[in-house]
Amino acid sequence: MNAETAGLPCPALDEIAIGPVLHALADPVRLDIVRQLAGSEFEVPCGGFHVTVSKSTLTHHLRTLREAGVLLGRQHGTTRYNSLRRKDLDTLFPGLLDGILAAPR
Repeated sequence: MNAETAGLPCPALDEIAIGPVLHALADPVRLDIVRQLAGSEFEVPCGGFHVTVSKSTLTHHLRTLREAGVLLGRQHGTTRYNSLRRKDLDTLFPGLLDGILAAPR
């Protein structure tokens, strides 16, 4: 990985804990972001999310999700791309994401 495609800091698989994950998913905006990522086949740039918060607040929510281990962030040039750590979360907490994503809005 070079400076053009640097990964943003996030916990390793063995550092992801259920408490921070549940805290991150408890916020309606963050849950909406996770739903958008779950429904996308591709990474989503920060500006590609459909949310009703300011850019700085969106940045805060994305950082919270990344630091909890829910998503991965990747910087490419001036754009940050985000992807859901679905496989990692399913390995650690089987059924958690399926249950959360299936819950009524």
